[in-house]
Amino acid sequence: MPGSDALEACRLVFGEFTGLPHLPELPARGPGADMLGRGALLLTDLHVDLQPAGWRLVQRPGHDEQRGRGLLARDLDALEEAAAGYGGRLKLQAPGPWTLAAGLELPRGDRALSDPGAVFDLSESLADGLAAHVEAVRRRVPGVSEIYVQVDEPSLPAVLAGRVPTASGFGALAAVEEQAARVGLGRVLASVADAGAVPGVHCCGAGAPVPLFVAAGARFVSLDAGLLRLDDDDAIGSAVDAGVLLMLGLVASGPNEAPNEAPNEMSSVASTVEPAVALWRRLGFDPQRLAEVVAVTPTCGLAGADQSYARLALRRCREAARALSEGTA
Repeated sequence: MPGSDALEACRLVFGEFTGLPHLPELPARGPGADMLGRGALLLTDLHVDLQPAGWRLVQRPGHDEQRGRGLLARDLDALEEAAAGYGGRLKLQAPGPWTLAAGLELPRGDRALSDPGAVFDLSESLADGLAAHVEAVRRRVPGVSEIYVQVDEPSLPAVLAGRVPTASGFGALAAVEEQAARVGLGRVLASVADAGAVPGVHCCGAGAPVPLFVAAGARFVSLDAGLLRLDDDDAIGSAVDAGVLLMLGLVASGPNEAPNEAPNEMSSVASTVEPAVALWRRLGFDPQRLAEVVAVTPTCGLAGADQSYARLALRRCREAARALSEGTA
């Protein structure tokens, strides 16, 4: 979300995104509030520090890690205040093990992805950390009915294709086999499920490996609907048959990213949900199941937008979801 006021962001989310509000991330606050830094702070028994090239694994906590943990604590305070008396579902999110491995550096400077042992340690640490995070949120919001944990894996398509650059930028790291990727991701999703939460995966890039997500244990998959291709239909249809919830990004995450899809006072809700309706027709599923299986979200994070657009985008998600549930799309 845009801005730097955690309580304001929480109140906005709980006011506009009533079906599945989330704990906002506010990267505008700087290091430790960004996706990669926030995810690294959830690791147990591993520490990070911010270097000129980015976040690096280190032996002991430093100032950057301590600052980030302070931001997370304030976010949880804001969540507790905004969600007082709340009794519905709640979503949390964190980068997945492969996105962390592709983004974090080892102490000697190579990417963690270059070292299978480091990747294993990251996945184990993240699995423990996310389970602890779920428990911390449940203590803060005791009335929550169900917690969804979205594991963000925007880097996984590049990891599988061998397109992650080396630390020097002059080469690329070797591609990771799908089985290894599934096992690493599955380790984290299983820990989330064992903590009593609903595990899922978000990938806002093209070529999201939906079958891998499902095989790893994802109970929901979050995708940018604008990037889906016709040859993705079979994988999505199989996921739906397996009981997986689809969170489809139907609302542009910024007014300049997809002007034809960005909500405004003149654009229609029907145009917003048309990609979902068209997908459902191609798959041949019962139209009445559409609202049961598909949730409406922005295409990706809203941190690049301003407050007014973020509010409008969340409102459009709610309106679009209502149109699907009422059959008026």
